Amino acid sequence: MPQFETHRPVPHTPDQMFDLVSDVEHYPEFLPLCEALSVKNRKERDGKELLIADMTVGYKAIRETFTTQVLLNRAERVIDVKYIDGPFRYLDNRWRFVEAEGQGCTVDFFIDYEFKSRILGALMGSMFDRAFRMFTDAFEKRAATIYG
Repeated sequence: MPQFETHRPVPHTPDQMFDLVSDVEHYPEFLPLCEALSVKNRKERDGKELLIADMTVGYKAIRETFTTQVLLNRAERVIDVKYIDGPFRYLDNRWRFVEAEGQGCTVDFFIDYEFKSRILGALMGSMFDRAFRMFTDAFEKRAATIYG
């Protein structure tokens, strides 16, 4: 059951980082392994936005698409991702953006997942682990490009 968690200080505001991470349609432009992402459904409810999205990830000749539910909670500056369908047994992902004293914020990133298939886990597991570790770097670089 691979799991990864990090807490990274960044020089951008919590709202800027929330906006950046919630802009899922642009992930294929900068996120490692992400080849495509489409939002199938988008609803507003109780001041929160709920997305159902398909993400296609690839590495060499292997391509997998999975569906997640993404809950954007702007008031709390939290993004929760829950697994719906695809190659995983489960996948839980959470982003939290905490205002830092002085300037910027801390980006808290957590992901926990397991592949359904041992074979797929063996083929893609270490690559996914490396990719998830690079996610926060990719978002930081994207933030620097967009916000300076």
